[in-house]
Amino acid sequence: MDLTVEKLAKMIDHTVLKADTKQSKVKEICEEALAYEFVAVCINSAHVKYAVELLKNSDVLVCSVVGFPLGSMTSSSKACETKEAVANGAHEIDMVMSVGALRDGNTDFVKSDIEAVVAAAGDAHVKVILETGLLIHDQIVEACLICKDAGAHFVKTSTGFGPMGATPEHVRLMRETVGPKMGVKAAGGISTFKDAFKVIEAGADRIGASAGVAILEDFRWVQYSDSWLQPDKPCWDCPSRKASMAKQPKEVYRWYKERCVTCEHADDNIFYD
Repeated sequence: MDLTVEKLAKMIDHTVLKADTKQSKVKEICEEALAYEFVAVCINSAHVKYAVELLKNSDVLVCSVVGFPLGSMTSSSKACETKEAVANGAHEIDMVMSVGALRDGNTDFVKSDIEAVVAAAGDAHVKVILETGLLIHDQIVEACLICKDAGAHFVKTSTGFGPMGATPEHVRLMRETVGPKMGVKAAGGISTFKDAFKVIEAGADRIGASAGVAILEDFRWVQYSDSWLQPDKPCWDCPSRKASMAKQPKEVYRWYKERCVTCEHADDNIFYD
């Protein structure tokens, strides 16, 4: 892979989305984004105006989450939050899809929900967070196709608050589904360069991470050695292995477990059987 520190930086949305985020933390990630030349900062909508002011006269974009982290609000409320974020200067919107509606098979609502945000965003790019840890493969494919039809610019794996974050398996499936022209953002649990490399190799062209600085510094060191390329133990990236049992629907957990014959969870009957 022809990757440099500069190219990697331009793939990272430097992120802070915790409920207890103080203005000082927003200032810190904005300063880091300027210093490391990240493509964007990703923040809650309440902080957009402040971040825009800090980043004025720079190339760093401001990305606001919408309907975060559950996605279970009305379309009009998502559209309203989007309009305000854009009015305050946001260049990109990361909205959370209505996951429950998708799991119910209410695809018309899922599409109209995304379309409402796309319309409200105007020229701002819209990334749709699927929360892949709550979905099986067929549902991920369906969600990607809906996002594409609804005019979204990216599909994104996770909020970081769900049962698991990004996996190469899900990123690869998303890329295969949306094709080469639509963006794929991997987010959740990406804390090292090796994590980032695996999802980039799988097809991600944007990464959401609070560990952007660590990932770049990691990359500076791994360029001197190939030891980090050694494969992980079998099935390290299996969604069944990585899931939080308290958050993942039992039928989704079973679906992955039954299909992953090499996973160390394959014969594990502790949680749901």
